[in-house]
Amino acid sequence: MTHLMPEITADLVRSLLRDQHPDLAEHPVRLGARGWDNQLWRLGDDLAVRMPWATPRADVLLRKEHAWLPALAPHLPLPVPVPQRLGEPSERFPRHWIVTTWVPGTPADLAPATRAAEAARTLAGFLTALHRPAPAGAPAGHHRGGPLADLAEQVAEGLASATELGLLPDPDAVRAVWEDALAAPVWTGPALWLHGDLHPANVLTADGTFCGVIDFGDLCAGDPACDLAAAWILLPDGAVDLCHDAYRPAPDPATLRRARGWAVMRALGGVLIGEAGVRGRPGGKPTWGPPAQAALRRLTATAHR
Repeated sequence: MTHLMPEITADLVRSLLRDQHPDLAEHPVRLGARGWDNQLWRLGDDLAVRMPWATPRADVLLRKEHAWLPALAPHLPLPVPVPQRLGEPSERFPRHWIVTTWVPGTPADLAPATRAAEAARTLAGFLTALHRPAPAGAPAGHHRGGPLADLAEQVAEGLASATELGLLPDPDAVRAVWEDALAAPVWTGPALWLHGDLHPANVLTADGTFCGVIDFGDLCAGDPACDLAAAWILLPDGAVDLCHDAYRPAPDPATLRRARGWAVMRALGGVLIGEAGVRGRPGGKPTWGPPAQAALRRLTATAHR
């Protein structure tokens, strides 16, 4: 991971607020988290500042959220970080940044959902509300929501790497799920709004179920199978069918086959990122491994419907 910016500190965040949004500058500022693209700084009790730090595309994603999420958020049944202010590039910090609402909860990689039926209904309700036809001009996905064939090379490399590291009990079973998904009919419906990145670190829990969804940087329009994969990634055993049965309109068999392929792709990534974290490598996150392994176990234990 290449750090493209100088160190981001509470003093820098406060000075940017003082320059551009002085009415917010006196709120307490403290570090919340460091993600792939952005750092998250708590701003008082109800707000957060997201600062691009580690990737060239980070501020582009923030501007996308600022443009589209305020109109989508009121229709969603779970809290999401609604952009409130846009920070402009300046001499102090030469990239865009945003102020959003703060969404309380614990990331699901740290506190997985345990109330299976409630979590399944909650996830289905969120996806049903989000998956509406997107307008012309909606952002296209960056390897999200398109044909699975576009991911074939990435999945092949991930499968090979995870197999070589001994991380997969049954690589052939994982490959079979992927190949079946790849052979499924492609999506021919309208391009629907998608979150695009529903992994455990982007979904929050409280009291055993989901209580919020964060990081809409990959918001895009496309095939709902991309998001429906989240059922295998996020839910406890025995809850996947409950989620898909509650989702509306009911997904057809081809969409569920494609969703299994998206789940394989995401789970392989989680397994490798988790292993890198165990080994202390840059960009590794040890908490990503267990939910990814559980997802692969669920995917390979059941045939598609």
